[in-house]
Amino acid sequence: VHCAFSQIGPVAGGPAGFIAVLQEAVGPRGTLMMPSLADDDGLFDPRSTPCLSMGVVAQTFWRMPDVKRSDNPHAFAARGPRAAALLMPHPVVVPHGVDSPAGRAIALGGKILLAGVGHDANTTIHVAENEARVRYGFEARSLVLQAGAPVELRYREVDHCCRGFERVGEALQRTGQQRRGALGHGKAALATSRATFDAAMAQLRADEEALLCAPGACNFCDAARKGHRLSHATHTPARRP
Repeated sequence: VHCAFSQIGPVAGGPAGFIAVLQEAVGPRGTLMMPSLADDDGLFDPRSTPCLSMGVVAQTFWRMPDVKRSDNPHAFAARGPRAAALLMPHPVVVPHGVDSPAGRAIALGGKILLAGVGHDANTTIHVAENEARVRYGFEARSLVLQAGAPVELRYREVDHCCRGFERVGEALQRTGQQRRGALGHGKAALATSRATFDAAMAQLRADEEALLCAPGACNFCDAARKGHRLSHATHTPARRP
């Protein structure tokens, strides 16, 4: 679930009430998962690091009873029978690859609910970009613990403005693989993770830059293009605080 509560609220019970409705929808045999990414590149602690930039629903969810959170700055949080399988350790230096919670959801037959947000918030499309080995992105860094010591990881992260992700949503809509409707006071879209991934891959195979803005139309996407020659992932010991 990717959610902007400001677009779908007010909801009885606030964010926790909305989460309860989602949990009821998936049922006891279903697993509910949300992004739980760190807000900055400081030392990540899954027990305390907030994810305020992911929205109040995601921030509320990871702190609830029985919710598990992966130990990774690019974390997801989940509750349900498949939470452990989805949240197994995943590489920090390949954010949102096939061996990540979003990538594993594709293999496990997951669905994506966009609640009050567009496909620009859809992490699964980043999985397709990584699998397609696109050459755009930015240098990134994360501070993690290794053998009890803080270590700085430097790597290339596939990122850009993501407005072009709506082209994937348009393809899903044309082929009847996406449902749109009202949710609370806002709009929502629902599609399977597999259909989303496949639709993105089809566009990327035809054109590596299919999901970027046109050259000169967006500073963020233009900057991502200049990252073609960023080096492979490296890591260096960080100074102790």
